[in-house]
Amino acid sequence: MNQNEKRLYLIRQLIKEDGRFPYNSETETMNSAEQKNLLRSLMNIRMPAPVSEDFLTIQDTYLQQEIVEKGITELSELKACDNHIYIWQGDITTLACDAIVNAANSQMLGCFRPLHNCIDNCIHTFAGIQLRMKCAEIMDEQGYEEPTGSAKITPAYNLPCRYILHTVGPIVNGNLTQKHCEQLHSCYRSCLELAEKNNVQSIAFCCISTGVFGFPQREAAEIAVQTVKDYQSQTGSGMKVIFNVFKEEDKLIYENLFDTTENW
Repeated sequence: MNQNEKRLYLIRQLIKEDGRFPYNSETETMNSAEQKNLLRSLMNIRMPAPVSEDFLTIQDTYLQQEIVEKGITELSELKACDNHIYIWQGDITTLACDAIVNAANSQMLGCFRPLHNCIDNCIHTFAGIQLRMKCAEIMDEQGYEEPTGSAKITPAYNLPCRYILHTVGPIVNGNLTQKHCEQLHSCYRSCLELAEKNNVQSIAFCCISTGVFGFPQREAAEIAVQTVKDYQSQTGSGMKVIFNVFKEEDKLIYENLFDTTENW
């Protein structure tokens, strides 16, 4: 099977499994971008449930090839801006390091909104449907929603990293409070501690809570950097930390922070 054949197979199986949408032969005449959007949408809305080994095998080889085609970035290609700290602008689902951090919601099942551009949606899409199933297993065992500021770890499945750490950041509606800041600090600290327990040698953080959760970008970056530097000094950790940014604005904020860290 080539990529196009695999994509159509996955689409057919997901439509058949869902039962709400009849398979339309016009799907086969869509261009590749339209088919990719349809497949991603179907994956986004799929509830966590068992699936056949054939489906997983085809999905896995399909997603792994998609990531290769997007271009994988190795940690060795990055240049440190400080002691074991890196700033990298790019797609976190293509970064080959030990672990990446997902900004999750309290249900911890990923984003169900089709084609939503949040990091939670992107990570779940390219990791594969196993990730939602694993998160559901963890949450069923826990028996309650994930508290803000804590973290969980899962395999990364089809991503080029080994693990995904999932943390729920604070939601800022209105003025930023001290509690918001403490919760965001806890997100970073919890991830660092959990990563260390799992022998993670390198971890990439997304900009937790700065998207739809409304945390001001500069204040969030200041907390992120200070938490990492405090963790390094308090524990002597040699774990490499990558601050992954998507927006140019966030990249400039982090770069400016490291230009002035000697004044902290």
